[in-house]
Amino acid sequence: MNLPNKLTVLRVALIPVFLVFLLLDAIPCNLLFALAIFAIASATDALDGHIARKNNLVTNFGKFLDPLADKALVIAALIGMIDLRLVPAVAVIIIVSREFMVSGLRMIAASDVVIAAGIWGKLKTAFTMIAIVVILLFEGLGIHLAWLNLALVWIATALTVISGVQYLWAYRKFIDPTK
Repeated sequence: MNLPNKLTVLRVALIPVFLVFLLLDAIPCNLLFALAIFAIASATDALDGHIARKNNLVTNFGKFLDPLADKALVIAALIGMIDLRLVPAVAVIIIVSREFMVSGLRMIAASDVVIAAGIWGKLKTAFTMIAIVVILLFEGLGIHLAWLNLALVWIATALTVISGVQYLWAYRKFIDPTK
């Protein structure tokens, strides 16, 4: 397994560690620890892609697992943040629904082509990860800015919808209701 793929697997392995710190308020400064773990996991997303492209290490495994690792990390964070009442459930439902839709489309198309993340999907992922970092940072410092949390999550939701529509349009040939 090459380094970019190891970084992607590391991102997946950090999810339960992140959730422990996010959800166990008995741990002092738990949100700041959760923030650090989430930031490290998020950084592996940019790093694995950069290394893979720079060193010609792009693999189908990486193209497949990288977006799933991103989805798992972001969805785990957002659902945990619903539990903490930091983000609205409706926005998370929209985001998760888009993720299932795009993953389903990828599965349908998998017999013909591996669908790599497009620019809108990458923008959506990057913004959502940044939004989660900002929310965890302020909450971890005891600064409760509900309006900022809402603004960030709804911007992420809008980017999610835009990227979902873009994926559906770009790969509409794989959606055939007669099959």
